[in-house]
Amino acid sequence: MVFAVACGGGGDDDGSTEPATSDGTETTDGSAAPSEGDPVVGGTLRVGLEADVDGLNPTASALAVSGLTMAQAVFDPLFTFAADGTVVPYLAESMTPSADFTEWTLKLRAGVTGPDGTPFTVDAVIKQFEITRNDPLVGLAVRPYYPETDAVAKVDDLTMVFKPLEPSQYFPSALTAQLGYIASPTWLDALAADPTLEQQPVGTGPFKFDSRTEDSVTKFVRNDAWWGTELVGPVYLDAIEFYPVPDADTRTELLLNGDLDIIHTTDTNQFETYREDSSLTLDISENGEEYFLMINTAKAPFDDVRVRQALALATDRQGYYDLFNAGEGNLADQMFTPDSPYYNPDVKQEGNDPEGAAALVAEYCGENPVAEDGSALCTDGKVNMEYQWSGPSVLATRIADFYNENWSSLFNVTFDEKSQADHIQETALGLYNVVGWRQFGAENPGDDRVWLECRNIGGISLNWPRYCSEERDALIKEIANPASPDERVGLLQQLVQNIHDSYAYIFMTHSSWAIVHTDKVHGMCDRVSPEGTPIVCSTNGRMYFHSTWLS
Repeated sequence: MVFAVACGGGGDDDGSTEPATSDGTETTDGSAAPSEGDPVVGGTLRVGLEADVDGLNPTASALAVSGLTMAQAVFDPLFTFAADGTVVPYLAESMTPSADFTEWTLKLRAGVTGPDGTPFTVDAVIKQFEITRNDPLVGLAVRPYYPETDAVAKVDDLTMVFKPLEPSQYFPSALTAQLGYIASPTWLDALAADPTLEQQPVGTGPFKFDSRTEDSVTKFVRNDAWWGTELVGPVYLDAIEFYPVPDADTRTELLLNGDLDIIHTTDTNQFETYREDSSLTLDISENGEEYFLMINTAKAPFDDVRVRQALALATDRQGYYDLFNAGEGNLADQMFTPDSPYYNPDVKQEGNDPEGAAALVAEYCGENPVAEDGSALCTDGKVNMEYQWSGPSVLATRIADFYNENWSSLFNVTFDEKSQADHIQETALGLYNVVGWRQFGAENPGDDRVWLECRNIGGISLNWPRYCSEERDALIKEIANPASPDERVGLLQQLVQNIHDSYAYIFMTHSSWAIVHTDKVHGMCDRVSPEGTPIVCSTNGRMYFHSTWLS
């Protein structure tokens, strides 16, 4: 739930579940394609990621796409998504709601032990819950949704009860990613005494930590004592090495030169290169998160809706698509694609109207506004603003230059490029005007509430734009516990309209996440749950590795 969706996307490269195949083809239809041939034990998989993270601690780290990909090697989720989009147990055995959905009884799988020998019990889940709830940033995804006391209760070593503040029919989906990755309680105790251990995670997953050099390489090796071997299949790889490569062109070059085996990217300009190489498999997902410009509505000059709307009107969305998407994917008007049942056909993202933008800027600047510190919010009839993105990335810098060409006649734009970790941190603290961002696209759209509700605004916010709407909050509560599926559809369409009317986001494109690998890589979609249900093999650029093998 918390960082299950990438944060800060526009500065690196710029869904739903999409499979990879093993025969040099492209997959886009969402069907799992089993690998061919007999699996081979051994080898080290080299993975190219768009960024590094500040740590690999699920209770405290802002994991984003790259961090979640690494975390999924060393942690198992309590629940996961099946290939058909339903939530199924994984590390958990079951979860049962009360009749009014205000209590959920969790039953854990017996016999699970981490590579450090620590048994996996309810005590581990409760310890992690409380540590996460008290974290300044990640806790923002937990604290608002539970009472201050008695939020969880132990029944026995393998049974516990969650007691969220409000009823939700979809609660288990919140435990499919970061909030569901349960760390070793022994490691968490050691971490409290030595914070550097955040770089050396210990979970129950198919791989275990070996070594890490930040911004260089992180290595995990096979966990030979993994509990899942008998239930979901053996782990074939000896090791996985993760390499952060922020520049998308460089990531592609390393793949083509044989220095990496698999990468993820949203740089659509590279897709044709992948298609032309018969040794590569291209897996594209276009139904997940969105890329947009995100605006801090609590900080002048963008606390005035006229300025937010003016920026939207001044943005050449079609020009952006033509220049940077290379005919791939689609422009986005909202957080849902047209083939989604939640899509609202009446909501269209404004843009490409410089005359309308000029009128709004003239009206605003004509009032001679000044900031609280007395500095000018307009200079020479233009609004003063900053645009921030994460990098270093040649593509992201080109995108910033493109925006400046759109905006420079009406806005005095300064630039700020940050590492992804700093980019997320400054956005959480509200130290920005406008950022390039990727978000939404949760498999359960109700889980995107964490980015939208008033309760998630504070000194540190996960409601990044700091926009509060009581109407929106009411809708979100109904979405969590609708009277019927049809009612939920209507409520989500109303939510889309509310988001549009805030002008806190300028939707650009539905992110086209690609996972690309060489013909040495097999088995990524041979994943099943402990009960034998086929489960996802990629989600919004995140990859899973326990069934992967190398030829």
